[in-house]
Amino acid sequence: MSGDGPSTPPQGAATVELPDPLAPESIIRLEPGAVVMLDQTQLPGRTVDLRCTRWQEVAEAIRQLAVRGAPAIGIAAAYGVALAAQTSGATDLDELRADVDRACTGLVAARPTAVNLSWAVELMRARSAAPHADPDALRSQLAVTAHRIHRDEVDRCRRIGDQGAELIRSGAQVLTHCNAGALATGGYGTALGVIRSAHRRGGALHVWVDETRPLLQGARLTAWELEREGIPATLITDSTAGWLMAQGKVDVVLTGADRIARNGDCANKIGTYGLAILARAHSIPFYVAAPTSTIDPGLPSGDEIPIEHRAAVEVTGVHAPETVGVYNPAFDVTPAHLIAAIITEEGVHRPPYALG
Repeated sequence: MSGDGPSTPPQGAATVELPDPLAPESIIRLEPGAVVMLDQTQLPGRTVDLRCTRWQEVAEAIRQLAVRGAPAIGIAAAYGVALAAQTSGATDLDELRADVDRACTGLVAARPTAVNLSWAVELMRARSAAPHADPDALRSQLAVTAHRIHRDEVDRCRRIGDQGAELIRSGAQVLTHCNAGALATGGYGTALGVIRSAHRRGGALHVWVDETRPLLQGARLTAWELEREGIPATLITDSTAGWLMAQGKVDVVLTGADRIARNGDCANKIGTYGLAILARAHSIPFYVAAPTSTIDPGLPSGDEIPIEHRAAVEVTGVHAPETVGVYNPAFDVTPAHLIAAIITEEGVHRPPYALG
């Protein structure tokens, strides 16, 4: 796998026909001896199952964006820890815990910005450290915990959708950036969860979808999800957003987040900060939708959020000189004062924020 764009299916992948590719168990699941995920690098052209039979393969799938989105990579990592326990040959608890701990450390290192990754892994590590009768009991409990993390994240997203739908009037023109839908969350979605819930209430809304350079998560993933849901949407280049706002064609900007500091500063896909500034300039509310698992109470502000930088080839592709210098941060941080509200499963939070 390379980058986040369509490519040939990786080793271990199989083309499948899924009755509902956006169902939680289609997006990612734990099977005996494998973590199976819908390979997002192949969308929208192919629905391809990627089967990971070692926790190291799960970590690589996270790094290479076969699974992406803050809640989804947390779920993947939890399943990866459970897989490490399943496939370990350890016959005593201490040896098995050591294998689990190595997997936890390796999975947390896969990507630095989204806090859900470390949050989910630490839940799994705590479950491993708890008393267990024998290695099989520990293996069973880790699988149960991973399934619960997945189920709880989907439930949080549905509640986010219900909370946020109240902010979207009927007929609203909503602009969104990157992909914060079912694919990014293991089911239903955060920003797209709000849009789904508003649409299902008969909101007759329309969505402007930023293509989201350089890896086109909006064009490839968000547009695909909205089309499957029958929600009216129009794809735009990232640079079109300001002009749409100037013409009065945007009522609300709605995005997800990968990490939220205690003061409400939000890290999200690169380009989000610029949208927030444009929204403020045009007096358009800018909303962030994310589960509480994305809040990092240990960080007082966004200044401490680690920003992942990715390979130059994701930007240069075949259209730029191979030797040109490239600056390719995957995320930026939107200051809390630009955010009109942060929508979590617990409610709609307004500034001044004191989260966590």
